This record gives sequence, C-alpha cells and structure tokens, in this order.
Amino acid sequence: MTRRVTRIGLFGGSFDPVHNAHVALARSALDALQLDELRWIPAGQPWQKSRPMTEAAAREAMVRLAIAGEARFVLDRIEIERPGPSYMADTVEQLQAERPGAEWFLVIGADQYAGLPTWHRWQDLLVRVTLAVAARPGPQPVIDPRVLASARRSVPLPPLDISSTDLRRRLAAGADISTLVPPEVARYIDQQGLYRAATGS
Repeated sequence: MTRRVTRIGLFGGSFDPVHNAHVALARSALDALQLDELRWIPAGQPWQKSRPMTEAAAREAMVRLAIAGEARFVLDRIEIERPGPSYMADTVEQLQAERPGAEWFLVIGADQYAGLPTWHRWQDLLVRVTLAVAARPGPQPVIDPRVLASARRSVPLPPLDISSTDLRRRLAAGADISTLVPPEVARYIDQQGLYRAATGS
C-alpha cells in the first residue's frame, strides 16, 4: 500500500499585526491545497522592511492567538530563532531537511508573486516548493516569465481589503479595528498598547 505524501503549506510574513485577511487566506489554502498542516512563520528580521518592526515576541503572540481554533495551523518559530535576516529560501531548506518526503507549498499574495525575483535565492526556492498564489480580482501585476514557468496553484482569496499597514495607521489614530482582526488579537493589541501614536512629553 502506497503511503500518502504529507502536504505542508508555508505562510510567512511579518504579521504586524496579523489580521482577518491573513486567516481567510490560510483557511482557503488548507481547503484548496488539501493540506495536512499550514505552518505560520513570523519573520524574525524581515530584510525587505525598512520601518521599525514590532518585537518578534508580540507578533508571535498575535499569530498564536489568531490560529488557536484550527488544529492544522502550526506556529513555527524557525525565523524568530534564527539569527540574521529572515530568508524564506533558508527556511524552506532547513524545514525540508527535517521533513524529507513531504510535498511543500508556499502561500503568497499576488504582490509577493510579482516581487519574487527580488527575493534572496529565489530560484532555489522555486525548485523546492509549489507556489500557492492568492487569486485577487481585478488587474493582475506583471509576472517575470521565469516565475511563470515554475509550478504554481491558485488559492481563492475572499474579498477582504485589509492590510497591516492600514491597521497600524488606524490604531495610531485611535480608530477601532475590532472587525478587522480576530477578537483575541484585538484584545491583545489593546492590552499591550501596541501601535499607539507616540506622544510627546
């Protein structure tokens, strides 16, 4: 009897903060790709981010709260624990060494898909994973032909127009974001006083 191959999805990001669109895409990926597990990977030091990041422990805590209700969601601290810049190619290489024989999918948004040629060792990455790209309605970004030639799947994306950048802006202005993030995440942000505008003395 042939043993079924384990199907693992990887979902990386700064998650600063994690929000409902992240969760919706992750749930969609579980179903569309028939995943056994989806590993959420908060970036330790996102090398493409120029702005100051919320500390990793807080971003990890928010992801942990957001994914608590789904047994196939797993929080992976690999990039938080690894020193230096967080490169997905390094992460995939390490995880595949630990779980040989699994089938790997990298869940990304349309913008990330378009920007893949700017990623560290991106061609190595394409050899190791099947891209699972969020399908957004409307005009699509231009994709490098080398990226188009790689294996990919489309993941339906619920029409949620939410971004972490907008959430940070709203929170700094004192606006309510409780309908845009999981309830436990909203509570954590409030209790920890995250993203509030700095006040002068």
